[in-house]
Formats: sequence, structure tokens, C-alpha cells
Amino acid sequence: MKAIGLTRYLPIENPESLTDVDLEKPSPTGRDLLVEIKAIAVNPVDTKVRAPKDKVEESPKVLGWDAAGTVVAAGPEATLFKPGDEVFYAGDITRPGTNAEFHLVDERIVGAKPKTLDFAQAAAYPLTAITAYEAFFDRLGIDVEGANSNETLLIIGGAGGVGSIGIQLAKIAGLQVIATASRAESSQWVRKLGADHVINHYEPLRPQVEALGIKFIDHIAIFNNTDTHWEAVVDLIRPQGKIVSIVENKAPLNQSLMKTKAATFVWEFMFTRSMFETDDMIQQHHLLNRIAKWIDQGTIVSTTGELMSPINAQNLRLAHEKLEAGSSIGKIVLEGWA
Repeated sequence: MKAIGLTRYLPIENPESLTDVDLEKPSPTGRDLLVEIKAIAVNPVDTKVRAPKDKVEESPKVLGWDAAGTVVAAGPEATLFKPGDEVFYAGDITRPGTNAEFHLVDERIVGAKPKTLDFAQAAAYPLTAITAYEAFFDRLGIDVEGANSNETLLIIGGAGGVGSIGIQLAKIAGLQVIATASRAESSQWVRKLGADHVINHYEPLRPQVEALGIKFIDHIAIFNNTDTHWEAVVDLIRPQGKIVSIVENKAPLNQSLMKTKAATFVWEFMFTRSMFETDDMIQQHHLLNRIAKWIDQGTIVSTTGELMSPINAQNLRLAHEKLEAGSSIGKIVLEGWA
């Protein structure tokens, strides 16, 4: 089968950083599904795993954690899907990735593809949707049914992949959303997705928030650069409020003001359930189906920023390069094998 892999961890400008390879087609066992991949999307985790390091793989390592495709075979213990079913999912970081024509995935982290979307459109959703959903409703404890309606949520990095779907999920829950964006086009993007207010994360946050008539914010999600924004968000979070981040810190995070506010800081990592095979692993199956329902109802709109074709090493390197530049809006999707 066709695939895109790496054996050395190199700068993306190096043509050997990601290469076209031919690998053996896998077979499903247990609760695994064998999925024929029709489209993939690229996320920051792809670039982080591929980032230069002193390590050499004996055989090509396949990355990729966003996909949509068709089930072609199912393991003997699989009960949720059957061959012919169209699915979308974000995979498992501990297993070979989705940048291949055929891919094995545990059915408990797979959702039924939205009926109103093609494969390319569907591939843009899973990883970011799972991340935002878990960040808001599992980690921050916001009620998806609206019990926290009209409370404030600040999203740091509103125009990125997670922020783009996060704004929409927050509006479903009835929150007042303040999203950060720094350019005219990204500001327009987040407003289109439903943000009530837009502020610039390159400027001091408190004066901009106070200009909205707000002193403290009920919930804060850091989807971009935890270190840079830490002091500002700790200052802005309301007493007994919660902050969630998906971006690892490089320096120690001062907890002193968090203590006096009795505030909570929590991490979101969407691979936790699959990595540790937690008892509630199947919740990702359920939440993806819920996301698909919202999409088919028109409640959630596309977060695709750019579509590329075909799926090959050259285009995937270009997608990684754009993502590393930090200027992409929405998701970068690749569809169709050459």
C-alpha cells in the first residue's frame, strides 16, 4: 500500500523529512477496523512528532492523526462498524498513523462520518473536535446542554484548528465567547464562526477584556503558547474558575495567584483515552457521533482552511511547512491518492 513515512527526523525543508513509501497492508484483529483512507488532515502534533531529533527509525514511521475513509474489514470483536461504513476519527498516537492508504484503528475512538460531508470535509474535524469537546465539557466541566449559558469563555488562539471548532461548541453550550486573533483575516474568520468578541493576543489582554465591560472570565482555554499567556490568563480567570491548556509549557508556571483564587488548571490531551485504554475510551466514539449529528443539522460549519490533492509526500511536506509557519487559518486537508 502507498504511505508517507520517515526514517530520520529532519527539518521540513529537507525532501527526506517525509517520503513516499510502499508498506504491507495490515489486517484487523480484536476491536480494530481496517479503514481505506480517503482524506487526511494535518495538525500541530504531526509537526511536533516529526520535529528534528537524533533518532533513526529502522523502518518507515507513518504519522497522521486525522482521517476519513471507508471500513473494508473488521476484527472479530468489533461490533460498532462493518465493511462499507464511512467513518472519521483521529487515531492513536502510540500506533502507526493515518498517512497511508489503509489504516488500523480501534473502533471505540471512531465515529460515523457526517452524511452531509464528503471525505475531505469530514477529515478536518476529528482531532480538533475531540480536543475542544473534551477541553470544554470534560476538563472545564462546562455543561453542553446550556446550564452555564451566558458565562464567559476566553479562547487563546481562536483561528487555529481547535479554536475554530471550539468557538462553535462553546456557542452550542450558550457561552459568551471571547476569541483571540491578530490579523484581519483571522479576526474575520473567528467572528464568522460565532465569536462574540475578538481581542489581539499580541497586545495586553486585560485592557482589552475590561474594554468589553468584563473584569474576570469564567473559563479560559489556552490553544496557543501556554508560557506566553500564562500570567495574563491567571490574572483574568475568576476566583474558583478553571483554565485548560493543550500546549505544553517550556518554563515553570507560577501557581501563586492560582492558589489565592482557588482556581483550577487542567490539561487536555485527546490521545489519553486511547493511549491508556481508559475505561471510558468509547466516549470518543459517542462524542464524534454527536459532532456528526450537529454537522448534519447545520449547527457546526466547516473548519477547512485549505484543501490539497493528491495525498503524497510533496504535498504533506508543504502542509507541515505552512503549519509550522503559524499563519494557517482553519485546517489543512489532503485528499485522494495519486
